[in-house]
Amino acid sequence: MGWGSGGGGAMAVVPEHEQQDEPHPPSQGLRLNSPLVQVCLIGVVCFCCPGMFNALSGMGGGGQLDHTAANNANTALYTTFAIFGVLGGGFYNLLGPRLTLLSGCLTFVLYACSFLYYNHHHHQLFPIIAGAILGIGAGLLWAGQGAIMTSYPPPHRKGTFISIFWSIFNLGGVIGGLIPFILNYNRTSAVSVNDGTYIAFMAFMALGAVLSLAILPPSQVIRDDGSRAATVKYSSAASEVAEILRLFTNWKMLLIVPASWAGNFFYSYQFNNVNGKLFNLRTSGLNNVFYWGAQMLGSLGLGYLLDFSFNSRRLRGFVGIAVVSVLSTAIWAGGLANQLKYNNEESSEKLDFKNPAFAGPFVLYFSYGLLDAMFQSLCYWVIGALADDSETLSRYSGFYKGVQSAGAAVAWQIDTHKVPLVTQLVVNWCLTSISYPLLVVLVMLAVKDENTTSRDVESKTEKNPSFSVGENGHDLAKPT
Repeated sequence: MGWGSGGGGAMAVVPEHEQQDEPHPPSQGLRLNSPLVQVCLIGVVCFCCPGMFNALSGMGGGGQLDHTAANNANTALYTTFAIFGVLGGGFYNLLGPRLTLLSGCLTFVLYACSFLYYNHHHHQLFPIIAGAILGIGAGLLWAGQGAIMTSYPPPHRKGTFISIFWSIFNLGGVIGGLIPFILNYNRTSAVSVNDGTYIAFMAFMALGAVLSLAILPPSQVIRDDGSRAATVKYSSAASEVAEILRLFTNWKMLLIVPASWAGNFFYSYQFNNVNGKLFNLRTSGLNNVFYWGAQMLGSLGLGYLLDFSFNSRRLRGFVGIAVVSVLSTAIWAGGLANQLKYNNEESSEKLDFKNPAFAGPFVLYFSYGLLDAMFQSLCYWVIGALADDSETLSRYSGFYKGVQSAGAAVAWQIDTHKVPLVTQLVVNWCLTSISYPLLVVLVMLAVKDENTTSRDVESKTEKNPSFSVGENGHDLAKPT
């Protein structure tokens, strides 16, 4: 049974032998129900909402000279995000993608609005409440995004689709970085951003909410070989609760906990204590253009490596982990060398992009963006390799984002309490470093090699339209 227009009850994947009315390979060309278009659409939605949020946060302090309000708002945000990130997969399975994503997107608008209010009244309560509400919405949005990004593509192209999503999403940070740079170009002194900056962010976020209505449920998404992303039937809310609780004893999820915790932990350090502390307002906006641009490059490069470098999927996973771990060590080592030059004290002389001393810290911040995208893309690729159905992957993605957000909530308070910056950097370095050997174990034990390559699939599909690819690349002959 398919879904309605984004609503209805929880869903469960129908066994292959129970599926009926399997579609023939669809017509070529762009179509709304193709995995590529749907992943691009969710990328645009995230471009408008979390992409703009990232640009806002990336300026340091949410664009405010005093970081206290933004730190407290982010703590509230990631506290509720930690809860609803884990629960988000259940909500996605209950509500469907459209209602889940729309609800999440609208909370981003409220958050940006709260800082517009704070620009005039300097009362923290509204931003903190808006942050807590955004945590709920972000949990819903990212659970839906994770399910779509990892379950809609064919199994042998998940790395490519993840990189496409990540590039579109991070283009939001690039455009979002240009907004404060342009609107505050003549404000070289240490000040908060102007009202127009927040209004522009709100407009993009509202557009993302509207575009979320174009996302289709998985039962309506048809891959190029004619197989559906998922065929689903309704189950109960109680079963969703039970499945979510089982995640906490799932050894696969436990192995990914350190990577999840580390995934957003470094943002408070990088945004507030590198970009916000070292650079003036217009330059921090410009830096974000390149920070998120670096993420596009990192995700595309790693996506290619994870899909096309070797025939063996497990080997591709091992190589991907090795590449990211080596880059991580080099970049954090460079960060330590830079961090030893300053401390928690606020500097009255902030760097401008016209200053000759700008180059070194700029390259470091660019590298942080590159590493972030590669680390996140690697984690999502591993999660996507653990299953193929959107029901399971929505829970896995929700768990990943929930743990990630719990780490972020702690990190923003660490910054609020003025923990020495060298300590913050070393903790971030250690957290990411611990993740890599555990990801190796996870790939070794849980990721299976595909039995078919994309070329095999295309060849067999051309010769036999009833041929399709099942979970983990196994050949399936569709019933006639």
